[in-house]
Amino acid sequence: MNNYHSSIAILFKNQNTILLMKIKTSLLSIALLFSYFNLSAQSVNEVSEPNSDMNPALSIMTNTASSENHQTLLAGMRAADLEDILSYAGPFTVFAPSDSAFEKLTGNVIADLFLPDNKQELQALMTYHIIAGNFSASKILKAMCRGNGKATFTTVQGDELTATMDGVDIILTDQTGNSAKIIVADANQSNGVIHQIDTVISPGQL
Repeated sequence: MNNYHSSIAILFKNQNTILLMKIKTSLLSIALLFSYFNLSAQSVNEVSEPNSDMNPALSIMTNTASSENHQTLLAGMRAADLEDILSYAGPFTVFAPSDSAFEKLTGNVIADLFLPDNKQELQALMTYHIIAGNFSASKILKAMCRGNGKATFTTVQGDELTATMDGVDIILTDQTGNSAKIIVADANQSNGVIHQIDTVISPGQL
């Protein structure tokens, strides 16, 4: 009888554990879905300012060239010989630091990266902001749902980038632990999508 009661108790305990896990997963999914709708609404409000000149019928490179908010990124892409790739190939997802994001870098980091001898480092930095495929904000959030709140993406540079949530914001964390927030999502391009971020990310220390 005692063994019977013990078995019943274990069964109920296991069922309660499974139920609790399902509840937690459902709550996480609801939270991420809520975050997506908030991010989408935020993007609609913000996209009219920095990305109003982006035409979804044109390429990533063409739209970046016409954006007043991404001139440093544009120069970096050109200096890293990414112009042809981002004009014709794809689809790609670009996490695009604004000019103000580049201004956060201290010292002569950007000037040094543009030196001919540092072209390889510049290419690594630029390609670390790009992943192959068209990943809208909703797809990134779905990947986080599958990963219990975290998703990793392999960049074109070859190293991984981690996406998590902070409130309603999607946060990208690089190999060195630095983080960037997506501040404008889903600027569609003919060969992918651009998400504007507020900080430059890197596969190594800048």
